[in-house]
Amino acid sequence: MTIITDKEQHDKWCQHCINHPHSLFSELKPEEKQEILKTSVCTLYRKGEAIYQEGDMPAGLHCLLSGKIKIYKEGIGGRQQIVRMAKPVGFIGYRAFFAEEIHIASAEALEDSIVCRIQTDLIMNIVRTTPELAMSIIRALATDLGFSNRRTVTLTQKHIRGRLAEALLVLKETYGYEEDNCTLKVCLTREDLANLSNMTTANAIRTLSSFATEGIVELEGKKIRIINKEKLELINQMG
Repeated sequence: MTIITDKEQHDKWCQHCINHPHSLFSELKPEEKQEILKTSVCTLYRKGEAIYQEGDMPAGLHCLLSGKIKIYKEGIGGRQQIVRMAKPVGFIGYRAFFAEEIHIASAEALEDSIVCRIQTDLIMNIVRTTPELAMSIIRALATDLGFSNRRTVTLTQKHIRGRLAEALLVLKETYGYEEDNCTLKVCLTREDLANLSNMTTANAIRTLSSFATEGIVELEGKKIRIINKEKLELINQMG
């Protein structure tokens, strides 16, 4: 990882976090935004580097400014279970941050990513004095809880085809398409795709190949094009 020390670059990225329309901080007072700007730390994480690890205590509130991150838990034998995919501009690790608990999952950069870390005391003081921010955080936590509950049902009750179909649709909803309007705007290894779908890598490869044979997707290396979204949604619904 590389801490961004150039003030102009730091301020550019930090202001992106603060003023982005999807940011929880966009409605803060100017003096509160300025305090965040002065005290935050922006860091470049290379592909494969850890932002935080399961068991760590939060060192501050992390905001993903650019890139893509996977949130995962280590399972038996070191196998990963990806529980969430993060995109800019969004907060990661904030459940542990606000609960004042250790992280129960790890975060790793899927590609070169810039993350802003905001001081704990500063955020807590702003939350205590800004009801609108507190409500925004509650809504975000509630949304994530709903997503986690739905994924729990999916990963325990759906068959392999249904789990893989949902994983592809989750990637589409999270990252969208490339300019051709069918290629997923994220490149995952087959192992990561399997870890997102709660299956072995071999099963993920076979099922994805089956989808390609049926004309549901097209494959080009790690790139996946969704050709028949309606059929993919039907497989997802049928489970």
